[in-house]
Amino acid sequence: MMRKDITQTSYNDRLNRVMDHVYAHLEDDLSFDRLGDVACLSPYHWSRIYSAMRGETIVATIRRLRLQRAADRLANSDLDVEAIASRAGYGSTDTFGRAFKEAFGIPPASYREKGSHSIFEAANAASDTAGFPVAIVTLPEQRCASIAHTGSYMTIDHAMGRLFNELALRRALPDEPAMIGVFYDDPDLGPEQSLRSRACMPVTELTAIDAPLAKTALRGGLYAKLSYTGPYADMRSAYRWLLGVWLPASGYEPDNAPVFEAYLNDPRDVPQSELRTDIHLPLEGGA
Repeated sequence: MMRKDITQTSYNDRLNRVMDHVYAHLEDDLSFDRLGDVACLSPYHWSRIYSAMRGETIVATIRRLRLQRAADRLANSDLDVEAIASRAGYGSTDTFGRAFKEAFGIPPASYREKGSHSIFEAANAASDTAGFPVAIVTLPEQRCASIAHTGSYMTIDHAMGRLFNELALRRALPDEPAMIGVFYDDPDLGPEQSLRSRACMPVTELTAIDAPLAKTALRGGLYAKLSYTGPYADMRSAYRWLLGVWLPASGYEPDNAPVFEAYLNDPRDVPQSELRTDIHLPLEGGA
């Protein structure tokens, strides 16, 4: 191995340790000095190294992850806004409200009442099978490099980052990288910390897949594809509509394979309200 590759691997491993620490302590005091110690890099330079290698500042990363977790709580829990703001690291609901509106386009209270999750919830309550774009598609089997994730599905981006960086380090990124999340468990059953998923990226047969990567084959065949636009935090309601309203009325049977999501843009680049995700439900056959 060339010395350059050894150095790149070392820096990547150090920044991975930083992200491990951030995800584990997202609701704690994340001081720059402590993160520099985790990275084993100079306090004068580590944050600039992070920005250069990861495409956003560590401040932006922490803010984005905290607000994403806050949105999940607004959409999927009854926790009051003041408590959500405090857990997100904001000293006042006003400061939290301004930051949340900047990221999501509407204030926290309005998001809880009128976010995209509420639209799916209303469709669920009315058993409305129309109004959301579902297409029946046939996909080929795809060979993927993957990294396993255990825990909240909202934090699969942790594994996504590791996967992207590992492939970039190996100079094995496809010309148009496709980020995919595969989900194996029902998030409404069992403890959140035990949920199993995988961050995946389709690669060619020429791409070597070895530790810490694993090979995952995405099943080829028939799928119902729900084209979803909006924050990741609202997708639980979209799943409930797809599985509880659309599927029973569709004439299709689900196949014995996991659901996967294809992420069509990057939360670092677009507002949360403009995130695009294709949710793929495997199907046995037609009506």
